[in-house]
Amino acid sequence: MAVYQDVSLSPNPSLTFRTIGGILDFYVFLGPTPENVIQQYTEAIGRPHMPAYWSLGFHLSRWGYGSIDVLKKTVDRMHYYDIPYDVQHLDIDYMERRLDFTYDKVNYAGLPEYVQQLKKEGMHNVVILDPFITKDEEPGTYRPYDLGQEIGVWVNNSDGVTPAVGKAWPPGDSVFPDYTNPRTVEWWTRMCLEFKDVIDYDGIWIVCSIIFVLPSLKKKKKMRLLMCALLSLLKDMNEPSNFLRGQYPGCAVNDINNPPYTPSISDRSLAQKTLCPDSKTYLGEHYNTHSLFGWSQTAPTFHAAQQATGKRAFVLSRSTFVGSGKHGGHWLGDNFSRWKDMHQSIIGILEFNLFGIPYIGADICGFNYNTTYELCLRWMQLGSFYPFSRNHNAEGNSEQDPAAFGEEFAKISRATLQIRYSLLPYLYTLFFESHVHGNTVVRSLMHE
Repeated sequence: MAVYQDVSLSPNPSLTFRTIGGILDFYVFLGPTPENVIQQYTEAIGRPHMPAYWSLGFHLSRWGYGSIDVLKKTVDRMHYYDIPYDVQHLDIDYMERRLDFTYDKVNYAGLPEYVQQLKKEGMHNVVILDPFITKDEEPGTYRPYDLGQEIGVWVNNSDGVTPAVGKAWPPGDSVFPDYTNPRTVEWWTRMCLEFKDVIDYDGIWIVCSIIFVLPSLKKKKKMRLLMCALLSLLKDMNEPSNFLRGQYPGCAVNDINNPPYTPSISDRSLAQKTLCPDSKTYLGEHYNTHSLFGWSQTAPTFHAAQQATGKRAFVLSRSTFVGSGKHGGHWLGDNFSRWKDMHQSIIGILEFNLFGIPYIGADICGFNYNTTYELCLRWMQLGSFYPFSRNHNAEGNSEQDPAAFGEEFAKISRATLQIRYSLLPYLYTLFFESHVHGNTVVRSLMHE
């Protein structure tokens, strides 16, 4: 059971658990070494997947290329400077009006042919897919919804019959696939296979987050308070995320939606930016399955990608849970172009290796805000040695690919990435050891 709880750390040392329900099962792995503990833990939850060799190369992404012309220009300058580069990601702006399983035939006209061209040149392509589906297209014009409605794959309201309707990226209102339902797995697999005939992808990325724009504030204290509020609102789209507090017409007043104790969460509401806790999934109430949404989407996406490509699958998921590493990798989310975020990425990468998700990285140069020359250069040097090495930033920010800053920046980035590429057989071996024996890929010195 996925329970809501607070966990407080004390310097005693001690842990204090405050929970509002569920059964807590504690497992103790005795080691005796830290590396043995992780091996024993991943034996219990599932060994990490074996990544495709190409996915260990350098990845480039941006939310907001805006057109195929800008994408081509970016790819061309990367090749002009001879920067090692294997994977190009496509964020939601490649879609037609942010509709899953479509592409923008105006701004990205010729995208399928361009992807084929890149593949002939040895490149690989990763497409993003969101976990929600618009319900307000003309009947018979949007197959993902029509087929899903016919099969019955959505998370339902508390009555267990009518689909829960919320608001997300696509136009109109959205419904939310219930990936714990075997019928949803069949539907999702079919849609992924059909989309492979449209865009010849090599991997699937699930999924982006809601962005809130910060106004300019003069006082640091106000900025800190607003930043805390902002970070509390950020959601993984495959949590699932919803722009509303619960679905239409709002959450009923009952003990499930309003428990007697609410942890210190956004707006003190379990439904804030997601679905009402009493919504129904195949496995039970959303109250019990909320934290499993991203996990339940990852395995079907992994198997669909494997079936579509006929090769080892690549799945990158924002939301994770215990055992997610068996079917996918992760990145550390929407960070900021700040020195402290670069520093904290090292901590996050070490932690996710402890969690059994060793295919892990952070957005190099930062996702939010405009980066600086010096910060981005240092981050490229660090990020060249992330297990998952990807430069990615947000819509509206300046270009920050390693070819965007000129010849000297490109030269240094090329040199450090060439070191990474020279070490790929070693990195691949570490992933093999992780996949077979449960070892960490990146570890702190205490493991040695």
